[in-house]
Amino acid sequence: MVWILFLLIVFGLLALDLGVFHKADKKVEMKESLAWTAVWVCLALIFGGVIFYLYDVNAFELNTTGISGKQAMLEYYTGYIIEESLSMDNIFVIAMIFSFFKIEQKFQHKVLFWGILGAVFFRLSMILLGTEFVDRFEWSMYIFGGILIYSAYKMFKEEEGDEDFQQSIGVRLLSKIYPIDWEIQNGKYFIKRDGMKIATGLFATLIVVEFTDVLFAVDSIPAIFSVTKDPFIVFTSNIFAILGLRNLYFFLSSMMDKFQYVKYSLIVILLFVGVKMILHTWIDISIVISLVVILLSLTLGVLYSLYRSDRI
Repeated sequence: MVWILFLLIVFGLLALDLGVFHKADKKVEMKESLAWTAVWVCLALIFGGVIFYLYDVNAFELNTTGISGKQAMLEYYTGYIIEESLSMDNIFVIAMIFSFFKIEQKFQHKVLFWGILGAVFFRLSMILLGTEFVDRFEWSMYIFGGILIYSAYKMFKEEEGDEDFQQSIGVRLLSKIYPIDWEIQNGKYFIKRDGMKIATGLFATLIVVEFTDVLFAVDSIPAIFSVTKDPFIVFTSNIFAILGLRNLYFFLSSMMDKFQYVKYSLIVILLFVGVKMILHTWIDISIVISLVVILLSLTLGVLYSLYRSDRI
């Protein structure tokens, strides 16, 4: 029941967002995006109190592990911060995708909205499967830890460049189903031409964004398993992080050059979480320590980025 209620709340918030506040295709200004980012962050923080209550009184028999309400709330907040920080790299890639496909700013919110709606379903499936995998196989934590360390290595070695997103697997699969017209910029996902259904570049962009989120979820979902294996806490912290992603994107997209060193904060976070998962049998790192390390890494990355940008 609590899962259904949470999903209904999420879909209700999304419907209100697109159907009322962002009904018309328009450019999202920085001031507006900052205000909406604050709204989503406040909702995420308030939901931490809901988690505390649900687990403290074991509402809906949700607390199957017997943890305290305080512990559940700390796990939720730590998971949320991990997901929100790792989503920053996702934001940089989304900016590259929009730039590559030359998507007008007034249509970007629509793409991100449907992209996040799809991400809710994809992540729910991945979290449920991942939780079952972790519960059944103790050694899975070593596998997930190795994935995170390898992801940190890849992030450290990768160089900025112009990736050809038109050759991505999502676009190639789409082109086998529908022909794609890359020139159309009317805000529609499909058009009819000579009785044939044709996908537009906007829909192709949406497909690339969806596939990109799945790839990023391969990194971010294992990371939160270092904090908690409770599927409801994993899912809710994930969802609140991605719900605020699109407004955070509009706030940060015009300042990407000012946050170039945040990448190294994300590398440190991935390494820390990966090592923690591998050593979990021998060393028990508390939630509080994990939260401090993650917040400190992210804060130092942001502050150093701003310091360097001011000196250039």
